[in-house]
Amino acid sequence: MSLVQSLTNLAASLENCQGCELAQGRRHLVFGRGSPRARLMLIGEGPGADEDRLGQPFVGRAGQLLDKILAAAELPGDDTYICNVVKCRPPDNRLPNAAEVEACKPHLREQIRLIRPQLIVCLGALASQVLIGPQARITRDRGRWLQKGRMLIMPTFHPAALLRDESKKRPVWEDMQAVRDQYQALLRQEAGEPAGKTWPPTD
Repeated sequence: MSLVQSLTNLAASLENCQGCELAQGRRHLVFGRGSPRARLMLIGEGPGADEDRLGQPFVGRAGQLLDKILAAAELPGDDTYICNVVKCRPPDNRLPNAAEVEACKPHLREQIRLIRPQLIVCLGALASQVLIGPQARITRDRGRWLQKGRMLIMPTFHPAALLRDESKKRPVWEDMQAVRDQYQALLRQEAGEPAGKTWPPTD
């Protein structure tokens, strides 16, 4: 079975998911968007109202800002995959609770397993704690790389936080520049060229 078909089948298997209470209020399951062979994966928290209405992640104001940041950092959309920890919208755009996260975690793990990204950016504290561990703290750990197996993981602020607090824009821009550097080093490594000092990271 092809990778694209495997992801399609996984998404289809979740359409009638009743694994947690979020299923009762959803309009659409929000699975993910982007390349199924992406080197870079960005993972947020949960869908908002626009995402629930359209069935696509990061299509509201925060998503539009994220797309602008990725474009400005010269991170190609055709080598990026974007999704959330939970696939259904929490009421009033609240954070998913522990039971909801646990119910959806196997589906996120399967997405990661199928896509096999080499770089993951965790957007916000919740995604960071799910991907890195409960000890992760976004203000302390943002911008730092963590290696897990063949993957490099970096936490940064969720784009919605930038809409509330413009002082977070510069740190996120610095983080995305670091992501760009790692991405370009990865491409050099794959091409058999010297990757430079940024791959793998030493901090």
